[in-house]
Amino acid sequence: MKVAIRYYSKLGHTKDIADAMGEELGIKAISIVDEPNLKEEVDILFLGGAPYANVMDEKLRTYAKGLKKELVKRVILFTTSNWSRRTVRSLRKILTNNEIEVDKDYFYAHMLKINKRIPKVKEFIKKKVG
Repeated sequence: MKVAIRYYSKLGHTKDIADAMGEELGIKAISIVDEPNLKEEVDILFLGGAPYANVMDEKLRTYAKGLKKELVKRVILFTTSNWSRRTVRSLRKILTNNEIEVDKDYFYAHMLKINKRIPKVKEFIKKKVG
């Protein structure tokens, strides 16, 4: 099974969660700034980001809109903000409009409690990937 982790992080909180996921899976989490397009087909894409000033960043929105069902079988979302539900709902809508399956579960870590959530994200990964 091919798994990838992509994220957008302005303040570093989402990056910290993405890196912990990557550590658990033995793969590198990659910022969408460094790789603005998914380059290979994946079975599961963990996609993370957070709103800034209560709005999803345009880079994350553009990335999600550019994902194709031919490259991604399923997406699992993660976020690190107080306003995370809005971002999750927006991403879910964009991805389902692209006919990409989005897992009903997502991982949330409050931006002020990232270090406490690292063990939980590793449990979440094990549950989702096995």
